[in-house]
Amino acid sequence: MTAVSSTLTLFFKLVLPTMWITFFTGLTVAMFTLDITYVGPFTIEGFRMGLLAFLLTGIAFLYWSVLRIKRVDMDNEFFYVTNYFKTYRYPFHQIQKLNERDYKLFRVFDIYLKEPGSFGKKITFIAHRYRFDQFVQSHPVAFQGLLEEKMS
Repeated sequence: MTAVSSTLTLFFKLVLPTMWITFFTGLTVAMFTLDITYVGPFTIEGFRMGLLAFLLTGIAFLYWSVLRIKRVDMDNEFFYVTNYFKTYRYPFHQIQKLNERDYKLFRVFDIYLKEPGSFGKKITFIAHRYRFDQFVQSHPVAFQGLLEEKMS
């Protein structure tokens, strides 16, 4: 089995959201419990509501972006998708198409399944630049017709 996901997956999936949510939730709770009237030029009520809105917006952003990233491993017959708690195995013939987005620092792939799997119809992962390319080159039949043109 070849790990085609980047090691950044663990950071983006678990470390970043945990640290961000912990820090800003603690800050928000602290601001709601402090007995002060002003924070800089803002009244405490306005600052609290702004901070709460920032916290909720940030959690929503994390949920809709990085928390949907999965780790993907592949072998000769199957690809394995995990969210670090559960792992599911899919045969290559279940893949409808692959979309690539290259952000220069990392590449993100969307795997679209023919039928919804346990993680839904679309699986998103950050590809390791060289391991994924080597795997595709060594298994050209499995990826024939699946890779679409690069999207920016």
